[in-house]
Parts: sequence; structure tokens; C-alpha cells
Amino acid sequence: MLGLGSKTKLLESKLEIYEDLSKEMLDKLERAVSSIQDNSNKVAIVLERHENRLDEGDRAHDAIMQVVNRVEDRIEKIERRTDENQKMLIIGAAVFTTVITILQILPNIGLTLTPVKKPSMIRGAGTVSFNGFN
Repeated sequence: MLGLGSKTKLLESKLEIYEDLSKEMLDKLERAVSSIQDNSNKVAIVLERHENRLDEGDRAHDAIMQVVNRVEDRIEKIERRTDENQKMLIIGAAVFTTVITILQILPNIGLTLTPVKKPSMIRGAGTVSFNGFN
């Protein structure tokens, strides 16, 4: 029976060693899982911040596009006004040129806007004397 007791003690010592090893491994696994959870939480926070920044970027992009669209509309409006003003300027210049041309042609065809006064003179009248004075 001595052999059986020593084998039992040997098995018990090996069992204790395995229990200690399994406790150490379980402790290491728990620490690893905890570390992985912490890192996962940190990654989630970083991703949330990144998404917030992307959302802010999208809002800024939309605001910039609205401003660009308003500027484009204003530029188109200014271009239309410029075209209208250019047409009016051309029409005004044409009318002015036409009036000047007509005013220059009228005297050549015998028409005048104001009558020309011809100096008047009595012909045949010589010198007139008043009471003997000359």
C-alpha cells in the first residue's frame, strides 16, 4: 500500500501544480480580455470622434456649397445687368451718332434749326442832313 499512497501524493502534487498553472493562465486570460476591452472602448471613442469630425466636415462642405451657389447666382445676375447696360450703351451711342449726323446733314440740304438773320440795309439812301448839319 505504500506504493498507492505515494502515487496519490504524487498525483495530488501534480494536481496542485496544474491548478496553480490553470489559475495563472486564467488570470492572464482575464487580464488579456480586460486589456482587449479597454482597447476596444478606446477604438470606439476614436471612431466616434472621427465620425463627428466627418459630420462637421460635411456640414462645413454644405455651407460652403450654399455660399458658392449664392455667389454664382449673384455673378449671373451681374452678368445679365452688364449685358443689359451694354445694350443700352450701344443703343444710346447709336442714337447720339444718328442725331449728330442728322444735325450735320441738315444745313447741306437747306434746312436749319434756327433761321439765319441776314443783315438788312436800305439801298440808295445817301447821307441825311439834319438842320444843316452834316
